Amino acid sequence: MNADVLRAAYGAFAAVVRPLGDEESWRPTGCTGWAVRDLVFHCVGDAQRALVALHTPVAGAADRDAVTYWRDWAPDPVGAAHGRRWSRVCAGMFLDFGQLRELYLGTTAATVHAAAGVRPDLRVSTQGHVLTAEDLVHTLVVEATVHHLDLVTDLPEAAGPSPAGLAAVRATLDGLLGRPVPLDWSDEHYARAATGRTPLTDAERLALGADADRFPLFS
Repeated sequence: MNADVLRAAYGAFAAVVRPLGDEESWRPTGCTGWAVRDLVFHCVGDAQRALVALHTPVAGAADRDAVTYWRDWAPDPVGAAHGRRWSRVCAGMFLDFGQLRELYLGTTAATVHAAAGVRPDLRVSTQGHVLTAEDLVHTLVVEATVHHLDLVTDLPEAAGPSPAGLAAVRATLDGLLGRPVPLDWSDEHYARAATGRTPLTDAERLALGADADRFPLFS
């Protein structure tokens, strides 16, 4: 995983955000309670967190990788509700969506630049864990790609995520599952089903067997 894949994932997201005006920023997304502007604000925060991590190397051994990082992100209704309120209030403080849009575009460009300039094996700290820079970049790609699917829920003319981003999501989900998913799912459907955005059907549960009870794999 390298900065080019992150550039593709962030670039695809940015291509959707760039032409949006204030009116479109209030469209709903695939994240409960969030409009487009709320989701964009959340994604700015993710890129800012990455910038800090990429510029703060640590000496400790890595205790998470690109797959195990997500095991901490089990469904948490209370935490999710707090996060929704935080992003909604903060995003609403931008009087013009253009301000938030430019913050997103500038911050993600800086994050890609930082990712391109670090050694893949550099150990960095984020969310209370230590990862290599390469694994951190992989998590950023997954986050941006899943949220891209959320972003376009009510933007039917918008393009979807980058193919490289979707491939990274599939690899992560298969890693969490412990095997390739035994269903003929598109990358998009797999991402939505495995993160709780789309409920499993009875037929899908039957095909997954005991693994069905492990869904969502993260949220």
